[in-house]
Amino acid sequence: MALDLSKVGERERLKRQREPHWQRLRAGCFLGFRPSKRGGAGTWIARAYDEDSGKYQLKSLGDFGELAGNARFAAAKKEAEKLAEYVEAGGEIRAKLETVADACREYAESKPEAEARFKRYVYGDPLGKVKLDKLRKRHLKEWRERLEETPSLVSRSKEGETRTRKRAPSTVNRDMAVLRAALSKVLSPGAPKSEAAWQEALRAIPNADRQRTLYLDRDQRRTLLGALDSEIAPFVRALCLLPLRPGAMAALMAGDFDKRTSELTIGKDKTGKPRRIQLPAEAAGVMVEQSKDKLPSAPLFMRSNGKAWDKNSWKKPIAAAVKAAELPVGATAYTLRHSTITDLVSAGLPLLTIAQISGTSAEMIERHYGHLASDAAVKALGELAL
Repeated sequence: MALDLSKVGERERLKRQREPHWQRLRAGCFLGFRPSKRGGAGTWIARAYDEDSGKYQLKSLGDFGELAGNARFAAAKKEAEKLAEYVEAGGEIRAKLETVADACREYAESKPEAEARFKRYVYGDPLGKVKLDKLRKRHLKEWRERLEETPSLVSRSKEGETRTRKRAPSTVNRDMAVLRAALSKVLSPGAPKSEAAWQEALRAIPNADRQRTLYLDRDQRRTLLGALDSEIAPFVRALCLLPLRPGAMAALMAGDFDKRTSELTIGKDKTGKPRRIQLPAEAAGVMVEQSKDKLPSAPLFMRSNGKAWDKNSWKKPIAAAVKAAELPVGATAYTLRHSTITDLVSAGLPLLTIAQISGTSAEMIERHYGHLASDAAVKALGELAL
């Protein structure tokens, strides 16, 4: 005899199991019911066949606990039929986002750097389990306090003692920014100055990003190159010529550069998506020299031990060269990226073009460098004056 989920008594006699008990409503449309192990109302599930993928799509409908027992089937049946029509029309069911961790996973699907931050500071934290509809400012304030108290790892070396330092305000801002972006995708800002105003707990620390404000002009960069030893000089010179993140530059392989077209493919970067850029003559010359006699899978910028550069290996020689050249304290490999972007914006290159080359968004370029674009425009207008 076919299962009839419309009868309350028949539902109550069903065996409690993980797999729902299914009732066929029509071809390609099923309604399922899973009895509660704790004596609750049970859960209704819809199943609809997707001809494009050749698979069924599932969606949990909840328990309809606010309705009387004899009215729940009708409500669930209506939702299941509506869902089947949506799937048959080409729609795709999205996973239900219930917790902060769910929202973060959804946001980080194509953003590896965000996923790495969430793994460190959200998924294993009590905040990750908080229901989105129950999220309050206090939850994020407490998370932020825990984050600020978490030391930053200075040395990732497997050998020797692990060294840490107090988390910098700029690092806190970056960690909060990705969480704020993930939550903004699924939550509207709460009423200001209320517990619902979750966004207020994630406000950035003002004037925290000191590294981005440090600029080395062309003469200073030439001085820096002159103070470097020959092993790291090609890597740093490339950073002075292209506005790439140091990690993305270090991850390049010889096969990523096409000397016939002077094109470079940047694969490992913050965006998570490979991009291909055309190099100017000087930068292309550096790549030609570095890729000479190397296998495609070899590091484009190779250390004397045959390994690629990384944060732990480039940090000390660059710091030593900065000191020897008497450059501003705090100048790092990332300072070179900021300096190059600054020059490109000041030269009047379109912000979208700079964003594409740099591997960031035009919004970020506008936020941090927009004032330079305005200054460049004013200068250009001044040059037109008679």
